[in-house]
Amino acid sequence: MQLLAHPGRACLGMLLVTTLLSGCLENRPRFSVTGQGSASAVTPAGSGGSTNGKPSISGQPRPEVKAGESYSFQPSASDPDGDALTFRIVNRPPWAQFDPATGRLYGTPGDGDVGSHEGIRILVSDGQAEAGTPQFAVNVTQIALGSATLSWTPPTQNSDGSTLLNLAGYRIYYGQSPSQLTEQVVINSAGLSTYVIENLSPATWYFSMTAVNSSGVESERSSTVSKQVG
Repeated sequence: MQLLAHPGRACLGMLLVTTLLSGCLENRPRFSVTGQGSASAVTPAGSGGSTNGKPSISGQPRPEVKAGESYSFQPSASDPDGDALTFRIVNRPPWAQFDPATGRLYGTPGDGDVGSHEGIRILVSDGQAEAGTPQFAVNVTQIALGSATLSWTPPTQNSDGSTLLNLAGYRIYYGQSPSQLTEQVVINSAGLSTYVIENLSPATWYFSMTAVNSSGVESERSSTVSKQVG
């Protein structure tokens, strides 16, 4: 795909931009959740639990979630006597938050959370007896990032038709919306005709370029090209 830029300022010539859609994968985290064992109820010593109906708790944690996405596990709990219930957690992952009123575990892991967070358990109490979920582990794993390769034909003429003698470099503008190319790469070399932009998250990315002469005069942007990453 070839796109023609029509320079609009002070005498820069034509810039031809193409994209070679290639992928370069690197890693970032995501995580999965596994459970083991079975739910159990524990009656504290001296509680007189023989006349108290024990609460129950159940639920299946999400088995997997990508980094950057919100994670939430909300167990179901009930009490046969209708007693008010409170919750606590054992081995809460450091990236997660916990609501003791509802038993909800939620949060988003970051890049530094890769690894397994094991022995997690959520318990519910009616004030006399406790029940707990099976222990489960939250394993932060990795997802792929991508890249885009841009290539272009260096301009040789100014907009007035004269020979371009002072080409100094290029600027690449890119982003996830064609109307908001908020990221920028400055290339201070007139001899380059290809450039790889890396660490792109899964999304559709849009790209445009300009040429710059030694006086700092910048051409109009080229037409916008796009690439789907991930």
